[in-house]
Amino acid sequence: MKLYTYFRSSAAYRVRIALNLKNIKHELVTVNLLKSEQQAPEYLDKNPQGLLPALETNDGVLAQSMAILEYLEETHPDTPLLFGDAWQKAQIRNLCYAIACDIHPIDNLRVLKYLSGELGADDAIKNTWYRHWVEVGFEKIEQLLDHTNEYCVGDKPSLADVCLVPQVFNAYRFNVDMTAYPKIAAIYERCNTLDAFIDAAPQNQPDAA
Repeated sequence: MKLYTYFRSSAAYRVRIALNLKNIKHELVTVNLLKSEQQAPEYLDKNPQGLLPALETNDGVLAQSMAILEYLEETHPDTPLLFGDAWQKAQIRNLCYAIACDIHPIDNLRVLKYLSGELGADDAIKNTWYRHWVEVGFEKIEQLLDHTNEYCVGDKPSLADVCLVPQVFNAYRFNVDMTAYPKIAAIYERCNTLDAFIDAAPQNQPDAA
């Protein structure tokens, strides 16, 4: 498998974590978002959506991180990240979508570029926008988490943790006060003691230099 990735893409970060947790052999191919390489014809031939990540498999190229995560779950079930009964799986998905659908899309790079470019927002306004939507989302997620669990749902990492960790990483980058979300912060710290999360972290990617 080839994962088209960029070290600061939180959606690609999710997939890197999952590939590591499942011990799936893969190759990382850098697509530099700041240089708009995702709009290059050779990349668009693989992923017409022009976004990251994209996963190249024997079946073809798959985009959208949540679709990739579900694909990996179905094709590599030996280390499940979506586990439990139907209710528990729904709780995992609920947390995933709270991040991937409600927080991430309005805070991603192309939205921030539009704010600063087309709308003329300065860095202070852009950063305030980012923090606001993270804080709105984290306030709700904090309420959903059970403090007796080691991770988001239960006592081992799930797809919810795979989605949460990149979002918290970005929250720290934008100076979100994480003391307001102690359960989220504790899960983030616990996940980052595991090799699968450490190896997937942006600062440990070959294109981070």
